Amino acid sequence: MDKKKIYPWYFGAGALVLYSALFVLPSLIGIGYSFTNWSSYSDQISFVGLENFARVFSPDRNYLDYLWNTLWFTVATTVLKTVLALAFAVLLSTGVKGLNVHRAILYMPAILSVLIVGMVFSSILDPANGLLNTTLRAVGLDALAQKWLTDAHLAMWSVIGVDVWRGMGYVMVILLVGILSISPTYYEAAQLDGASSWQQFVRITLPLLRPTLAVAIVLNVLYGLKVFDIVYVLTNGGPGHRTEVLYTAVFSEFSNGRFAVGTALSTVMLVVMVILGVFMIRVLTRNEVQE
Repeated sequence: MDKKKIYPWYFGAGALVLYSALFVLPSLIGIGYSFTNWSSYSDQISFVGLENFARVFSPDRNYLDYLWNTLWFTVATTVLKTVLALAFAVLLSTGVKGLNVHRAILYMPAILSVLIVGMVFSSILDPANGLLNTTLRAVGLDALAQKWLTDAHLAMWSVIGVDVWRGMGYVMVILLVGILSISPTYYEAAQLDGASSWQQFVRITLPLLRPTLAVAIVLNVLYGLKVFDIVYVLTNGGPGHRTEVLYTAVFSEFSNGRFAVGTALSTVMLVVMVILGVFMIRVLTRNEVQE
């Protein structure tokens, strides 16, 4: 057999072994530990069946509230990022002056460290001396000054807003690439037929952008389900666990030595992410338009 034909198999086998060793095997080990009583309080590890999962789904615990917070964060950020990113992508795919500058400005927050973003916005949203409230008071809008990160009703919305600001540019780039890959002949034909800009967007851009939209939405949903860093830096799950999500709960369980419960929570999220990911890809790519 030709060596050139064998080489891809070598690389494929090596990649499969590496992926299994670094991702599949640790995941399986974690799932296995979720059925034990593994903790820092005992040297003995024994099988306890579904006890940890029963604790996760028990109404006496707050884990279901954390799951709801996670789902709410995921839905809100996915919708807002996608809508705003699509609007900017359409706008920046046209002949706007300083096009590359605008694209760079909108994308820049996506490359910033979450720690830096969290520290900056913690300062901006500080209820006493934060830039936002100080500015509102300076212009006579004292009634709009709020406890953005400490009010139980506003904290999650504040976290969502910061995350949308940071991640929207990344989604915009994905959608922009999809829009620019659409052949201009479609738009030229539509213009000859007298189609308006809105009709071109609905009849051409959206259908042909559907696969790219599917990828963007799936990536956003998976990110939202496993969110941790932005919540931890801004609110650490507060006030009163109102912004607590499942992965901040996992971090808390591990920090307190309850390793088995933490792995059970991680296992639940892994199953949820796989199911939602497969479902969304099938739904969003159903009857997709082929160029």
